[in-house]
Amino acid sequence: MTTTGTQAYGEAWYWDNRYSNEPGSFDWYQKYPTLAPIINLYIPHSQHILVVGSGNSAFTEGMVDDGYMDVVNIDISSVVIEAMQNKYRDRPHFKYIKMDVRDMSPFESGSFGAIIDKGTLDSILCGNNSRQHATKMLEEVWRVLKDNGVYILVTYGAPLYRLRLLRDSCSWIIKLHVIEKLASEDKSDNNPVWELTKPVPLNDDGNSVDEALGQNPDVHYIYICTKEIK
Repeated sequence: MTTTGTQAYGEAWYWDNRYSNEPGSFDWYQKYPTLAPIINLYIPHSQHILVVGSGNSAFTEGMVDDGYMDVVNIDISSVVIEAMQNKYRDRPHFKYIKMDVRDMSPFESGSFGAIIDKGTLDSILCGNNSRQHATKMLEEVWRVLKDNGVYILVTYGAPLYRLRLLRDSCSWIIKLHVIEKLASEDKSDNNPVWELTKPVPLNDDGNSVDEALGQNPDVHYIYICTKEIK
């Protein structure tokens, strides 16, 4: 049986083919300017940062232009890593490494102060043995994070579908923010369902989110997962 459609999102060959056929820059879910207030809120500019599943996104370029000078990008696709290395060969702040987020053994434990994931966990959850692979990914994210470091997960997955996975994998301290799916970079133009930098009330099962936002809000969810060692 061949793997087709979104089921292939966890496979390197799928992304190699996609980036070969669609070389133009593409950002999943949100671009840097709309998420910058959250990034600035939780990640000091001095942090050593990892972006997982970076693809050919302009997100890291936005971060560097905003003063984040220590950003490492990994992706499972050798095609896109080579393309990005070539694109930024004259800008040494841009580091791109081919790596599977489920096995980041080249990185020592506690290497990064922050990890940003915009759609990578979602992609893995589309594939076969998704729960097993997602847990491996989250355990590796936990391992390479410093104590008190943050994993910022941007996802379409509501708390009903993400909280248990996050909590079962590791001992995260979790806050939740939300942003409209079609968020505007022009702040004056926004009338958000919830203020971006204000955490949404989050109880154990996530029902409090429905109470705050209503049923099926048209948002992306931003989970701020802190590696707090007690």
